[in-house]
Amino acid sequence: MQLSKRLTAELFGTFWLVLGGCGSAVLAANFSGPLHGLGIGFVGVSLAFGLTVLTMAYAIGHISGCHLNPAVSVGLTVAGRFPARDLLPYIVAQVVGAVLGAVVLAMIASGKPGFDLVAGGFASNGYGDRSPGHYSLVAAFICEVVMTAFFLFVILGATDKRAPAGFAPIAIGLCLTLIHLISIPVTNTSVNPARSTGPALFVGGAAMDQLWMFWVAPIVGAVIAGVVYPLLAAERRITQVSAPSF
Repeated sequence: MQLSKRLTAELFGTFWLVLGGCGSAVLAANFSGPLHGLGIGFVGVSLAFGLTVLTMAYAIGHISGCHLNPAVSVGLTVAGRFPARDLLPYIVAQVVGAVLGAVVLAMIASGKPGFDLVAGGFASNGYGDRSPGHYSLVAAFICEVVMTAFFLFVILGATDKRAPAGFAPIAIGLCLTLIHLISIPVTNTSVNPARSTGPALFVGGAAMDQLWMFWVAPIVGAVIAGVVYPLLAAERRITQVSAPSF
């Protein structure tokens, strides 16, 4: 598949991840007025993120591998599943898609009277005072590293040629759902630098000041998984494979 087509698929997929996942948090998590009590809550938001990845894995997995996440691309590169020459273009496409998703989400959300993008947080990630549960920087960092490492571990295992064929998107989507169920109270769940960047650009201020952590920690976790899984699975490193097969 041509690189341009793969990059376009990654852009569309990451757009969908931010619009669907962050959109569920911004638009549907809680309601007031006549719809009070009908919000989907953080369990629904967790499911929404998982569903965005699951649906896109089936839609574009055969085109680009459906990374939708710079940390995933880095982890696959470290594991020998993705060529290093394509890493930077993939990351750029993912960030652009995330920003465009945030743009559309902001346009929709601003249609509600009284909507305050900054005050509401716009589904951005954070630690300390910006953590939903006021968790510290150290706790948030550890959480993001561990969650991303296990996310990549599941991705690498589910897309291993020895794994049951056709079920990888389900395992990966459910894994992301579980990750959100665990870590929304800690960081509002990133495990994805692109997903963190889109909303942070709109919120600005402290969201941008803390954005570094949501690049560093997920990438550290991805590198750990990229090293550990091939060792555990005795997997041969095949750098010419451009993406995992769904």
